[in-house]
Amino acid sequence: MPENSSPDLLLGGRIKLFQRTGHRVGTDAVLLAAAAPALPSGLIVDVGAGAGFVGLALALANPEARVVLLEKNSVAAEDARRNIEANFFAERAEVLQADLFDASARKAAGLVEAADLVVTNPPFLEARASRASPDADRAMAHVLGEGGLALWLKAALALLRPGGVFVLIHRADALGEILAGLGGRLGGLEIVPIFPRAGSAAIRVVVRGRKGSKAPLALLPGLVLHGEDGAFTPVAEAIHRHGRKLFDQ
Repeated sequence: MPENSSPDLLLGGRIKLFQRTGHRVGTDAVLLAAAAPALPSGLIVDVGAGAGFVGLALALANPEARVVLLEKNSVAAEDARRNIEANFFAERAEVLQADLFDASARKAAGLVEAADLVVTNPPFLEARASRASPDADRAMAHVLGEGGLALWLKAALALLRPGGVFVLIHRADALGEILAGLGGRLGGLEIVPIFPRAGSAAIRVVVRGRKGSKAPLALLPGLVLHGEDGAFTPVAEAIHRHGRKLFDQ
């Protein structure tokens, strides 16, 4: 597979990203990074990290935190390692090439209930309801395996320590499945719907919560991505270019 000769520049050029395959970085990843709270120290795990953008953006925003990029695909994991080096995070970030559903690998890596923050952008498609891409790397990035979203959420939450924060971006029409999959493991849930433009139905939801909290759920004002001219709205532009946060913290 050919290697990229030059990286993509993201967050106004503050992140350099080499990416060759699978799910390429776009608005979903930027919003996921923007939804994470500040972490003065501790461990961040980016689940299904791909080439590593979200974890690297959080390493940039949280200079005292350690970051693990958990990725199964060997090509994406190789790109993630290259991106750690390209962004000078080798002292604080590492790639764990492993299957999220491999409990023994999670335990061997010391990740069982260890993370202060877990972020994830799961594959959007269910295997039983979609036709996978003939490209194996794209299929792995886009299609959930057996057990679907519920199993992905259960495994990702197993990495999170009590009191830790979990952040997810996914399809808006899967919100019911998301809430069912969280299964009362998180409290203080905050939900932000994402609209492509004013007056349109939401296409994504960002969900954030704290493990073990008993606080009630809050449905927050949504984010509109594009104006009538097709350009980013001022808030969306600030998130994409200047690192503005999606939540107040």
